Amino acid sequence: MKYLALDIGDVRIGVAKSDIMGVIASPLEVIDRKKVKAIYRIKDICREENCYMIVVGIPKSLDGTEKVQAEKTREFMGKLKAKIPQITFIEVDERYTTVAAHNMLTEMSGKNQKEQRKVVDKVAATIILQRFLDIQYRQGLT
Repeated sequence: MKYLALDIGDVRIGVAKSDIMGVIASPLEVIDRKKVKAIYRIKDICREENCYMIVVGIPKSLDGTEKVQAEKTREFMGKLKAKIPQITFIEVDERYTTVAAHNMLTEMSGKNQKEQRKVVDKVAATIILQRFLDIQYRQGLT
């Protein structure tokens, strides 16, 4: 099964994909919502990648309560579901993914903040998807 993950923000959407076996996540792209009709781009990506499921990161506070952005994310997800009803959507907690992505980019590549903004969302989406895939794998073994 092929999975996509979305890190949905007001300005950008990070997109990651899994390998065909659903084991390894990798960054795919960042959609600039000011330049591209994001829903149609995601629909195209699903077709291009033969995607069956989209994992969506839901922002939460440190104490587990949902942030205002969670409502915006679900609203966008509802619009996506209307355009691609054949896709299954899964919500996952995305706490710390952007921070982890920033840390990873700083440590591994030395990218400055301006350079990081161009890629951090797809790296965060990759972290979201890999966490999901790891949980699926562990559950399959128990």
